[in-house]
Order: sequence, then C-alpha cells, then structure tokens
Amino acid sequence: MVDTPEHAVRWAAAISGTLLANLTREKLEQLLGGYVEQLLHGGVDAAREVGRSMVEHDLVASATLEESLAHLAGHSPVTPAQLGGLAAGYAEALRERTLAQQEISRAAAINAMRRAESAVRAGETKFRAVFDSSAFGIIISGLKGDIVDVNGALLSMLGYSATDLSGMTGRDFIHPDDRDGLRELAIQLIASAHDNIRVEKRMVRSDGETIQTHMAISLVREDEGTPPYFVTMVEDMNEMRALQSQLVRQSLNDVQTGLPNRAQFLGWLEGAVGSRGPDTLALLQIDVDGFRGVNDAFGHGTGDRVLTHVARHLRAVFSEEVGEVARIGEDEFGVLIRNPHDVPAVIALVDEFAERLEEANWIDGHGVGVTVSTGIVALAARGADAADLLRAADVTVGWAKRDGKAQWALYDRERDQLDKERYALAASIPGALEEGEFRIDYQPVRSLADGTVLALEAKIAWDHPERGSLCPETFLAPATDNGMIVRLVRWALAEACTQAGEWYATLGERMPVLSIDLPTRVCQEPELVAEVARVLARAGLPPSKLRFELHERLPVLLNDEQLEELTILAERGVELVLDHLTGGNAGVGRLRMLPWTGVKFSPAVVHGFDTGANRVDKTAAVALLEWASILRLPMYAEDVRSDAEASRLIALGVVGGQGPHFGLPVPAAEVPALLI
Repeated sequence: MVDTPEHAVRWAAAISGTLLANLTREKLEQLLGGYVEQLLHGGVDAAREVGRSMVEHDLVASATLEESLAHLAGHSPVTPAQLGGLAAGYAEALRERTLAQQEISRAAAINAMRRAESAVRAGETKFRAVFDSSAFGIIISGLKGDIVDVNGALLSMLGYSATDLSGMTGRDFIHPDDRDGLRELAIQLIASAHDNIRVEKRMVRSDGETIQTHMAISLVREDEGTPPYFVTMVEDMNEMRALQSQLVRQSLNDVQTGLPNRAQFLGWLEGAVGSRGPDTLALLQIDVDGFRGVNDAFGHGTGDRVLTHVARHLRAVFSEEVGEVARIGEDEFGVLIRNPHDVPAVIALVDEFAERLEEANWIDGHGVGVTVSTGIVALAARGADAADLLRAADVTVGWAKRDGKAQWALYDRERDQLDKERYALAASIPGALEEGEFRIDYQPVRSLADGTVLALEAKIAWDHPERGSLCPETFLAPATDNGMIVRLVRWALAEACTQAGEWYATLGERMPVLSIDLPTRVCQEPELVAEVARVLARAGLPPSKLRFELHERLPVLLNDEQLEELTILAERGVELVLDHLTGGNAGVGRLRMLPWTGVKFSPAVVHGFDTGANRVDKTAAVALLEWASILRLPMYAEDVRSDAEASRLIALGVVGGQGPHFGLPVPAAEVPALLI
C-alpha cells in the first residue's frame, strides 16, 4: 500500500523549489495528498483532472510538471497511461488558460479598434499599437473574405510579406479541405445573434506546409451604414502539441539514468514481436548484484551513482546501432537487439560489458565494485509474446544469480519447463495437504550386528492424482524455494509423532526411535522448541523417542539463537544426528556447538565400500569413517545396497544402516508387523 501523506510530503519536497504559486508547504502537501488519492483510486480520466487542477492552482512552471512526472514515475504505482493523461490534462488546461488570456487580448484589440474607428479623425495610433504588437496572428477581412489588414504576427506565422498579399483573400490561407466548412461557419455566424465562434482549422504557409491552428472569429457590427467585418485571431497549435509531446517523452524516460523506462521498453518489445518486426531478437535482462547492500552501506546517493555508472557502460557497449537500452526496474536494465548476428556475438557483447565494470568506480573516496548477472533470451521474434519474453528473461537472470552471480545464463526452454512443473508442484502443496494426498512411510534403520530395528525414519510421500506416487526428492527442493517446506514438515512431524505415539502406547520402551529430517528453513522458525513440545504432548510420545536428522551444512547456516533452540531440544531428550556427512562441507567449529547423538554417512560415502568402487573413493570413505570414529558417537549409514558395503561398515564401527539391503520404506499400517 502507498502511504498517501508520506507520498505527498515526498512529492512536495521534489517540486517545492520550482513553484511560482504562493502556497505554504502545508497547503501544498494537502493539495498533493488529494492528487495522490485521485491517481491511486482513479484511471486516466482522474489523472487528466489532476493535470488540469495543477494549472488551476498555478502550478504552471515547466520544471514543476517535469519534477512531478519524474517523481510519480519513479516512486509510485502510477501507470504510464496515467502519466500521459496527467500531461494531457495539464496541456489542455494550460491551453484554455492561454485562450482565456487570448480572449482578453482579443477584446482589448476590438475595443481599441472601435475606439479608433469612432475617433478616426483623431487617428488610429492606439489601435495600430495593439494590432501590431499582439503575439497572436490577427486578420481583418470582409464578409466575402477580402483582406482588410493583417498584423506582423500572422505574416510571420504563415511566412508571407505584406507585398505578397496583393490579390489574395483570406480563403487562400485556409487548407483546401477546410475552406467550405469555414465558409459555412461564417454564414451561420452572420445569420445568428452571436458575435464570435472558436474553431480548429488548418492553414497553409507560403512554403506549402500545413499548420494546425485555433481561431477565434469575431463578427464586428458597427454603426448603421458601415459594413460588418470579421476579426480573426489565430494561434499556432503545433507549438502547443510539441510541448505536449515533450511532456509525454519525459514520462517515458528514467530521470536518474537518462535511459528510456520500462513503459517505453515494453513498447519496443511489443513492436519487435509484431508482423513488421525483425525475424529474430535477443532480449537481455541485467541485474546489478548486491545493489541493496550498496544502498545500505553507502546510502542511496551512492546507489544512484552506481546505476548511472552501469547505464553509461551499457550505452557504450550497446549503442543505437547495436540495440535499445532501458532501465526496467530499480536495479534492472533491459537490452533489445533486433536480428542479432548469432548468440556468440551477443555473449561477446555481454562479456565486453562485464569487463568494463571490473574497474572500481570511485565514489566519495570509496572504490565501489559492481558486478551484474545477465539473462539472455535469443528467439525467433515473429509470433512471440512480449510478456512471455520478459518472463523468460527474468527466469534466466534468476538462474545466473542462483548459479553464483557475476555471470550470464542462456535461456533454456526445457529447463524453464522443468522449473515450471517443479514450482507448480510446490505451489499445489497446501491443496494437496487439505485433500489428504500426502502420507508418511517408514524406512527401518537396522542394527548391522543383529538386524534389529534401531529406528524408523519418516519419509514423506505424495500420492499425486495425476503424476502418481512421488518421492520426496521430487517436491522437497521446490517446496524449500517457495517456503512451503515449513508447512509440509510441520504436518509430517505431527502425523509421524501421532502414529509413533500409538506404537509407543503398545510397545513402550521397546519401540524404536522415530527419526525425521529437519530442513534448515524449519530450524530457523522462532518457536521451534514450543512447536515440538506441543506435538509430542498431543501424541503422547516422550522426547527420547524422537530424533532429528540435520544436514552437515546446517550449523553454518544458523545463527547462535537458532542453534540454542536445537540445544534446548537436545537437553529435553530429543536426539540430534549429523546427517549427510561427506567431510566436504562441515565446519568443525560450528559442529561443536550442538550436542550430537550420532552421525550418518551419505550414500556417496557408503558406496565407496562396494565391490565395484574405485580405489580413490574407497580410500576417502575409509579415512572419513576413521575420522568420525574419533567423535565417539554412534555411526549410521544411508542407502546400503549390498553385503559388501554392510560388512565393511561393520568392520569400521558403523552400528546401524538403512537402504535397499535392509528394506524399503513401508506404509504406517505395516509398521506394527515390522516391529513385532
């Protein structure tokens, strides 16, 4: 939501230095607050009324409008159409104000002419002064169009000299297509009781150029016996429309970098995918890495200068002959290349741009480094959809960021499709939970010495109505990405503990420990201890019968408070097992901060003991197990597949194992028979 008063204060600050109107800051903020409400709750018509109101309240300085458009475009959810509407309303009101002033001048001219004619004997000096000095073109003509007089402003507007008027009539100045219509209006004016009309008609300059004009035509009826005549004041509308076009152009450009903005970029893209567009195109989305960190560390002023620095190098590499560059987000830039030579040529330009950014940008004594992640989409243009292209570019730059930043990624349709399916699957998890599509299976962890069941590891399975039974590897990763992992694991913990509580009620202390993976995201929940306590209390399961398996990288990813939560659980009796131990990612200092009750080795380590394993893998596996034995903790193995692996693990001190060699996961209904 937009804070209207705060938005009005920022708007007032942006334009206060440009005002010609005599407004206090309080009244200005109150006025702008009303404008913000109109823009947020109205459409283009409301924006047009805001533009008109600005003129009515004397906010008529060109800098005031320019700063207002720049502020609204960069700091509010106002659409480009609304910005155009505001500019149009402003231009219309300004024109009406000008016409009102013109009417005053016209009345003054007519009055002066009447006074001059009533005092012809005293001379026409006063009338001639008004006539000659007017900024508007004035032509005095008879009822049949014969020219009585014209002023210098009209001659300049149409490119004629006084001598050129010989033999001409007022009709000669009018565009051929507008002459009959104007003649009909003159006849109607003569026959009516009105004295003036206003119309927009085209006139033709001496060089043949057509100009659009606004005419105020007055029929002057003097004393009886004196023939009436027309006085026509002419305003060149081309200048007014040029001003309006300039305002629209300003609304389509980013004030900070001077680049076109997202609205203009979208227009380019829409045109490129049309029937008259190029055969192929390359669309680049460029994101500044760590831009929020720059703002937080050095302030938004430095951030703005970083953006200007990036924009300057973009223009240098992707010149007008190469592509079209725009700022399409806070720290995002877009480049559209029509008919690129080939993809390697586009990649070469991206690399050249990245090389230009390698040199530190010195800002206020700080050598600020800038890197960017770039998504490259190169496709056929005809028949493409602009929105889909932008989505593809955004997805691709996301790949570049996830793969390590400061690099480019090339759009891959198959990868995109797989990601869509994965994220669609993760997004449907809440509905699947409500429909009861998830279940918990249990894999036995057996003693390597005598085969007894030491633990039951809970495995989440999904009976998908369309895709069949899904294993956890299919949906846990995307569920982690979109945050659904928290809800899913909470359900799994409650479900597994409830079932284990029933078995405990029958078997008592003979029941094996219930083991469940606890993902990093769930460990970051602030109420973890309280949640686990509630689940165990409802299930009637003692803490000593619950074991959490934690990935070896988890201690590095948690802060001290989150590690303290896990420590409290361990003090209450919950076991903590270091899972997926490979020896490559564990930070020993952080590992010591948790009271472990066991370690479990990953399948990669276990398979090093298979008969077909190479010597290097076998040697590394032996070294890791010998190192882990120093911890004097029970050791477990995952995904044991053969007698050879089991025998070697026993020899190295591993007490328990799970995997195909000891049994696959079974439904909850089969667990009692397994235990008995």
